[in-house]
Amino acid sequence: MTHARLIDTAAPRAPRGVVLVLHGGAARRRPMRVSPTQLSVLRMVPIASRIARAGGGELAVLRLLNSTRGWDAHHTPVDDVRWALRRVAERFDPDVPVCLVGHSLGGRAALLAAGEDAVVSAVALNPWVHPHEGHLDLIGRRILIVHGDDDRVARPTSSAAVARDLARTARVGYVTVDGGRHAMLRRHDVFDGLAAGFATATLLGHRPEGVLARVLAGEEWVDI
Repeated sequence: MTHARLIDTAAPRAPRGVVLVLHGGAARRRPMRVSPTQLSVLRMVPIASRIARAGGGELAVLRLLNSTRGWDAHHTPVDDVRWALRRVAERFDPDVPVCLVGHSLGGRAALLAAGEDAVVSAVALNPWVHPHEGHLDLIGRRILIVHGDDDRVARPTSSAAVARDLARTARVGYVTVDGGRHAMLRRHDVFDGLAAGFATATLLGHRPEGVLARVLAGEEWVDI
């Protein structure tokens, strides 16, 4: 059986918070092991590094490599996130707060796993979701969805529908990135910066400026 893996980007001995970074990646005809060098995984390396720098040595930042590529109905990336949360609790303080940051199917996993006990916040970047998947009880969580309006792979209309449903229980901000595409290469600094800023704000109490300040103040829909 193939197992998920965690890769350290930053791992202080006693972090004030933990960020789990979740990759995307389409399924294949047969189950395939996730490679550390596949593009969907490499896409998350600069985001994890940006979060670690913003955390200033106070955050553990771990990249999760899923057990298999894509979304297997029998064992989904959400199961891998739950496994990772157990490992985090064993390795660090069991009460350490966690922020989930995911892209594409990793964004879907971040949202669907945001109700786990240790999770206080989640960031979904260009999440590939079904529009009905926002019917979750996420009381007490802070959620940020960032979606490029030129995403041809994951529909922004679907993530917007999920955001509206999530807002029934969670505090949700939705940022539309003008010209942003699915791979986040165009305007990557915006995606990376919002993820890092939201993680440090929700885990460390940092006070961001600009777009994130508006979102954290309660503005639900922002275009940039």
